[in-house]
Amino acid sequence: MVDTYSIADNLVLNTYYLSPFSRRATINEKAIREHSEELVQQFDVRTPSVTTAAGSLSGGNQQKMVVAREFSRPIKLLIAAQPTRGIDVGSIEFIHNQIVAKRDEDVAVLVVSSELDEIMALSDRIAVMYKGEIIDVVPRAATREGLGLLMAGVKN
Repeated sequence: MVDTYSIADNLVLNTYYLSPFSRRATINEKAIREHSEELVQQFDVRTPSVTTAAGSLSGGNQQKMVVAREFSRPIKLLIAAQPTRGIDVGSIEFIHNQIVAKRDEDVAVLVVSSELDEIMALSDRIAVMYKGEIIDVVPRAATREGLGLLMAGVKN
């Protein structure tokens, strides 16, 4: 995210050079604006306008803007590192739902988080690391106690 860029410009950071956002060396401002307005509505980014500087948004809305940008393009792999750190509860649920929706679209999803509840809510399988190595991979139904022991290096 670039704080000083508008929301519209941030929403096409990775695709501004592709159709319909540009043709040859000409930027299509109308297509960028329409795309941005659609994403702001779809991802519930609270802003007065897509021309607002991204840095003026709340942390949760900045996060939703980045999620909108990344999730609106075709992807095969999603790596979500600390996807909800520092944002409000409403935004957390929204982002979790977007991650699950990508999983349901057959996108491979890797969630890296220090929040055990987040891992347990989003994962089909959980890989537990201890001292830089994966010591076990357990199903979603693992208990908090079992995961805690694995996190402490105690393997069954």
